[in-house]
Amino acid sequence: MMTDLRGAFFPLVFAAVAASGCSTSTTGRGAEAKGAALYIAALQGGLVGRIPGASLSKADTQRALEAEYRALEAAPGGQPVTWQGKDMTGSVVAAAPYQVGSQNCRQYSHTVTTGGREIASRGAACRNADGSWTPLS
Repeated sequence: MMTDLRGAFFPLVFAAVAASGCSTSTTGRGAEAKGAALYIAALQGGLVGRIPGASLSKADTQRALEAEYRALEAAPGGQPVTWQGKDMTGSVVAAAPYQVGSQNCRQYSHTVTTGGREIASRGAACRNADGSWTPLS
């Protein structure tokens, strides 16, 4: 039951973060933004941080990491989660979940398109008890 609630809750948190401009106050949207930031931080830069030659602004990096989280958390296997940046776009595709011990894990890929060139990275992440995802290796 908790997984179902998180699956429905966190996409809403990310929408609130985007609408709020990542407010850091401790009331209302600010608390949601702070919680969302913790989930994004747990991705440790995600796959997008490992793509050679992809120079992303802070805002584009945030969009890319949010897409990675949404793909891992809620997207059906094989369904792309896309994002749009200033001069680039991206797509994250997670495979079907699998179990490693008591953790749900997923392999996924992140493709960034910039200047007509596609650059991709692949990896895997496992879901922690608190709902965050930790990349493997």
